[in-house]
Parts: sequence; C-alpha cells; structure tokens
Amino acid sequence: MRAVDVMTTDVITVAPEMTVQDFAKLLAERGISGAPVVDKGGRLVGVVSEGDLLHRAEIGTARRHRERRRSWWLDHFASDAARDYIKSHGRTVEDIMSREAVTVTEETDLADVAALLEARRIKRVPVMRGDRIAGIISRANIVRAVGATKGAPQRAAESDDRTIRGQLLGELGREEWAKLWPEDVIVRDGVVHFWLSDDEPLEKREALRVAAESIAGVRGTEEHVLATPVYPVF
Repeated sequence: MRAVDVMTTDVITVAPEMTVQDFAKLLAERGISGAPVVDKGGRLVGVVSEGDLLHRAEIGTARRHRERRRSWWLDHFASDAARDYIKSHGRTVEDIMSREAVTVTEETDLADVAALLEARRIKRVPVMRGDRIAGIISRANIVRAVGATKGAPQRAAESDDRTIRGQLLGELGREEWAKLWPEDVIVRDGVVHFWLSDDEPLEKREALRVAAESIAGVRGTEEHVLATPVYPVF
C-alpha cells in the first residue's frame, strides 16, 4: 500500500501569523494534535504540534536552565536555551513551528512512511503533490491499514483497491447523508472497511454498504465500530 491509499485528504492547516492561543484552541476544538503551516500561497512552510505548546511561560511550564559559565564549548547550550525561550514566549505559530518539515509523496510506500515516523519520532507527516499538500498521514492511518488486512501481504490488487476507494469516496461525497472522513474508508483486497462510531444510525450504515457494493470489484464490506468519546460536563 502507498500513502495515497490511506491518507487523510481533508487537511486542517494553519497560517504562520495565527496566535499560539488560537492554535491551542484549534487543537482542542478539532481533536487533533498538530497541523501543517502554509503561507498565503498555499505552500508548506513548517509543521506545528501540541509538543510545541508543552513549555509555555504563561502557564509556568517553561524550561528552566541553570546559569552556566560561558565557554567556547558551551555555545551550543546558549543556542538551545535561546530556542527554548522562543518556544515558551513566542506569540505566533511562526515562532514555535518546526521549519524543516518532513514530507512524503502520494506514491511513498507505506513501509517507508512507517519507518520515517519511527525514525523521526513524529506522529504525522504531510503528503505532497508537487509543492502543495495533498493529504496527511498519521500513525492512526497506518494502524487502520493494518486492521484492514488479513495478515498476508498482497500487492497485485493495490491499483484496483485504489480505484474502488476513489470511486466510493466520489460517490459518498455527492450524498448529504454520507458525512464520512476519507481516512475512515480503506479498501484492501476488494473489501471495503468502514470505521464508524457506535452512535451512527443503522440506515446510514446500510446505505454505506449499498454504496460500496454498487462499485465493480467490491467483494464485501466490513465495519469497525469505534466508541463515541464521552466528554465530561462541568
């Protein structure tokens, strides 16, 4: 499988000039842990995540550095301390973001994506089409891809699975009732896998099955039911 087969296409991006507070609110409201940063022309200029918000002066979590005697071999300490200060006191996304964004393309093999996430110790990576973002792929996307397999790798049907998924997402995108994130649909060996919350109405689940089975090459459907998160009432 490749990045294009499992990536999220509805990507939430942020602008460099967004305030740190507004970015924090966005993460909380949308239930995400990070986002690509794009300029006014839509070009990727960095990535920012919840990790960039951990050490903030306004909540008393800024890193504390002991004063050290300056010497030529401690120059790197001064640089680290300066970067930490920017992270804890910066006012905009541009101040705290990582500028060297790690990216993949739509055709990057999923094994290479997994290795990249592990090696760089990151949770997500933008998927590029030229100089524009086509999607984003996270560890959760890869976990769902594993859940859609039967245990034995089969590559011959990848192109057919991709065609089926594209046709199905196109069909669902034209229907008002079919509110579904693209990452919640994975096709493997002709079987369409849906990830659905446990509060989805039966009629919608049946309609998704009918829509999938109407596409040539589909051999069946499988549902993966997720518990709806319960938020505390204050």
